Amino acid sequence: MRCFYSQDLELELPKGHPFPMEKFRVSKDMLLGGGILKPEEIVDVSEVQPHLLKSVHDPAYLSKIYRGQLDPKEQLRLGLPVTPKLYQRSATEVEATRQTCYAALEEGVAVCLAGGTHHAFEDHGEGYCVFNDVAIAIRDLQVHRPGIRVMVVDTDAHQGNGTASLLADDPRVFTYSIHVGQNYPTKKVQGSMDVETVRYVEGEMYLKQLFSTLAAGLDTFSPDLVIWIAGADNHSNDRFGQMHLSVKDLQRRDEVLLGAFMRNRVPVAVLYGGGYNRQTEFTAKIHRNTVATAKRLSESLKGI
Repeated sequence: MRCFYSQDLELELPKGHPFPMEKFRVSKDMLLGGGILKPEEIVDVSEVQPHLLKSVHDPAYLSKIYRGQLDPKEQLRLGLPVTPKLYQRSATEVEATRQTCYAALEEGVAVCLAGGTHHAFEDHGEGYCVFNDVAIAIRDLQVHRPGIRVMVVDTDAHQGNGTASLLADDPRVFTYSIHVGQNYPTKKVQGSMDVETVRYVEGEMYLKQLFSTLAAGLDTFSPDLVIWIAGADNHSNDRFGQMHLSVKDLQRRDEVLLGAFMRNRVPVAVLYGGGYNRQTEFTAKIHRNTVATAKRLSESLKGI
């Protein structure tokens, strides 16, 4: 199982910043240190080609990020400091997601050890999301594989408003999102199927809601590829997720979703999504667990 990563994914942030930028490196080290992944299974990536960014994002916005020229209001909405490395970091994350999608189509499952920047819109970024990696990857896939049907399954605790906006009215794409209704973003953008949970939903209720509604979505749209934004912010100790799931609940989520996709031979590209646990390393641990489940299931179901 191939996983995609780069040391350029880590960006230096001001002390006390809520985004756990180190989670990418820490989760990768956990996966290697625990023997879950072998070094050769981690593929190093570089920046995506600029023309692919332009397939989704406004050139003026791309120029602002490249030149570090966001005004204070735009920086506040984005939530990240605009430094010279921000463009490189964000473009590298897009490339990791893009390559993950192609690897999933070839091998059944692949993982981006980052990704899921679902709050990025055509002309602006918000919620720590600069470029919309999912939308860019899909537009590239559609060029090289005309007619491909892609389902975006977003189980991050927050709605993927940018993704829904960028992929609206495309019959080849189905966007599914399950999220807290009364939480960020305040203004939701309607996707193909939006499932709202109550604030601080418990694990059992959440999982029942997830499994039943996603099954209904799959009944109406038969995908050639699933892009799954897993999310680690569903955990009860997360600062912003406003859900009340345990590690066991999250592992159940991962096992059922990944198992269903793999057993039905639906290729799945796994992305991290958000996570802001009050115990910093715990976010990386949740991501690690998701990758470990993908690896275990890919090996156990091989040949079935």
